[in-house]
Amino acid sequence: MTGDTDLSPARLRHARFAIAAVFCTHGAVTGSFATRIPWIQDHAQLGSGTLGLALAFPALGAALAMPLAGRINHRFGARSALRGLLCLWTLSLILPALAPNLVTLCAALFVYGATAGMSDVAMNALGVETENRLGRSIMSSLHGMWSVGALLGSAAGTVAAHLGADARLHHAVVALALTAVGLVAVRGVLDLKGDQEAQAPPHFTLPPRSALLIGAIGFCAVFAEGASLDWSAVYLRDVLHTDAGLAAASTTAFALTMAVARLVGDRVVDRFGAVRTVRAGGVLATLGGVLVVAVRHPAGALAGFALIGLGIAVVVPLAFAAAGRSGPAPAQAIAGVATITYTSGLIAPSAIGAVADATSLVVSFGLVTVLAFALVLGAAVLRPKQAAGSTDPINRDEPAPIGP
Repeated sequence: MTGDTDLSPARLRHARFAIAAVFCTHGAVTGSFATRIPWIQDHAQLGSGTLGLALAFPALGAALAMPLAGRINHRFGARSALRGLLCLWTLSLILPALAPNLVTLCAALFVYGATAGMSDVAMNALGVETENRLGRSIMSSLHGMWSVGALLGSAAGTVAAHLGADARLHHAVVALALTAVGLVAVRGVLDLKGDQEAQAPPHFTLPPRSALLIGAIGFCAVFAEGASLDWSAVYLRDVLHTDAGLAAASTTAFALTMAVARLVGDRVVDRFGAVRTVRAGGVLATLGGVLVVAVRHPAGALAGFALIGLGIAVVVPLAFAAAGRSGPAPAQAIAGVATITYTSGLIAPSAIGAVADATSLVVSFGLVTVLAFALVLGAAVLRPKQAAGSTDPINRDEPAPIGP
């Protein structure tokens, strides 16, 4: 990669804050959309089943479009690609609320998901490059900033819904505001360009071999995340027979521990390395799954979901970081891992429901516990390839030295 010639510590710190603002902006779009889904459902006159069908289209669009991000990065350079893709993503927020029926909503959500996925790959690829130049882990906190953005977007959306605001107006205003914020943020990121003499990545390709095992680790973590977010409240209500308020608290406990762990996770990764961090996280997530399945009491389930969130929080950021250092085409490898993880997020909620229908929710979360334990067994695939003579903690899986 070439481009920015100023790689001074001050420039790199500025680039880090800029890419963090990009992650926050990306998350704010998701949070803004999620809070207005009931309005969009009513506007398009959809039932629960047809809404579920429509909500599969963002993941479908993302999975199909993400492999294109590597070629866009190669053609335009990291900063220009991110600028264009992030603008498309923020502006796509306008589309779903305009859809009057199922067909148009599915089309709108396909575009929404495609732009989300491509911009996701572009910002993660640039995040990995920034991390490499800083020489210390930042990917966990970047994903933590995504969670902060989602929280801010959902908070604003909650206020808009409470006031009865038309989602078309709400999303138009938010989309324009976030587009402006994103354009300002992108100005500060590193301006990196690939070798123009190198062969451009194909328009569409299956995930590279280097991304498959790394993607499998991400798959396990995202499956546990999707299952816990969508089914934890149902588990407490239907299995443990709690009231709605306590059931909702399980989702809050899970999301809160994930966000906090991501914001502080970089210090842990720098101290203990990626493999040890994911292995320990897998142990915590497995223990959480055991509590959910074995302790038939609300307190045990709440603690279990909190531990699952804590245990899997940094896995996906570390999977993206490992993919970005796994071969000569970082954006392509990250796109492969992202495709696998998005697929996991797509199938997890329905898979949990299918297993629950055939057996029970307890058995479903037994499956989640098994996948959490797979993180313990498979963490070694995240071990960075050490360059000759390197003592950089980013390029090895050993504890970083304590001190300045």
